[in-house]
Amino acid sequence: MTEGTTSASAEGSDTLSRLEQEGEIAADYLEGLLDIADLDGDIDMDVEADRAAVSIISDSGGRDLQKLVGRDGEVLEALQELTRLAVHRETGDRSRLMLDIAGYRAKKREELSELGVKAAADVKNTGEPVKLQPMTPFERKVVHDAVKAAGLRSESEGEEPERFVVVLPA
Repeated sequence: MTEGTTSASAEGSDTLSRLEQEGEIAADYLEGLLDIADLDGDIDMDVEADRAAVSIISDSGGRDLQKLVGRDGEVLEALQELTRLAVHRETGDRSRLMLDIAGYRAKKREELSELGVKAAADVKNTGEPVKLQPMTPFERKVVHDAVKAAGLRSESEGEEPERFVVVLPA
């Protein structure tokens, strides 16, 4: 192995351990939150796409956990920001941690991927750009990825909270 390979390997190991640490800090914070709210849930930690991913899951179907998702994921978004702040407070570094509760974000990702593929197909058929409804940054990212995978390009336009995706012809 060369020195550059060793250095890159060590850097990747450092990144993985940093992301695992973020996940553990987030899990501790969320466990405390669940205790305070008297809600049952198990915490699952992972590292996905160079970011810590933490999920709160329930054996009982997650009906109680829906309170933590809120209408259109609004409470989930707020909890994610609070969890990122808790990680930042402990590490001093900005976190890109993703939080999922009761599978809400995973299901949403699937729906948005389908939306991106459908919009890309419409653009391919008509040759005209397609504007989608306003979305959160997470939602826009999923749509952008689906459009790119379909071989087209997309852009975000507008100002928050009315920012939206436009799917463009090739």
